[in-house]
Amino acid sequence: MSVKTSADVLIGGKVYTLSGYESEEYLQKVAGYINGKLSEFESMENVKRFSLELKHTLLELNIADDYYKAKEQAEKLEEDIREKDKEIYDLKHELISAQIREESRESAAGELEKENRELLLEKARLEAALADALAGEGKAMGGAEGGDAEGKRGWGGEEKPYRGQEDGFSEWENWVEDQREEARGIQESVKKENGNRN
Repeated sequence: MSVKTSADVLIGGKVYTLSGYESEEYLQKVAGYINGKLSEFESMENVKRFSLELKHTLLELNIADDYYKAKEQAEKLEEDIREKDKEIYDLKHELISAQIREESRESAAGELEKENRELLLEKARLEAALADALAGEGKAMGGAEGGDAEGKRGWGGEEKPYRGQEDGFSEWENWVEDQREEARGIQESVKKENGNRN
């Protein structure tokens, strides 16, 4: 509960004792405001000729004018604050929505990246299987075309080189080996990437 205070103040050359629940500093400030208004009137030549009652009435009107102008300004400031608060609320809402969209995009990107890694791994497996299958087919063809079981002799009994020694087949074997190496490289990189993520 506030404590009631009293203060002696000077207004219009006279000392008055003011009391209230405000501080003494505030009471002196109010008295200073009234003295300022009185000084304004004293500085006007035409007001000096007015009666004391008229001067008091003009003082009251001026104080009321100041009050309503200050009240109007305070209401305008409060309206500005409400508008700013609404703008801040809208911006926060927009920011939260943007964060949710960003998290959703990051989640989708993570899923796509995981799917891409799995596809790369599957591609590597398929390429290795294809290379093995093609290599096996090449060896089978090499043993069938010769004259004897080892493929050393052709038709007519002449000496025939091993199928693997022919230029075309050597290139074929090199290609198969390259495919295997590429598949192994892809598998290793996918394993490393999965290891880093875990």
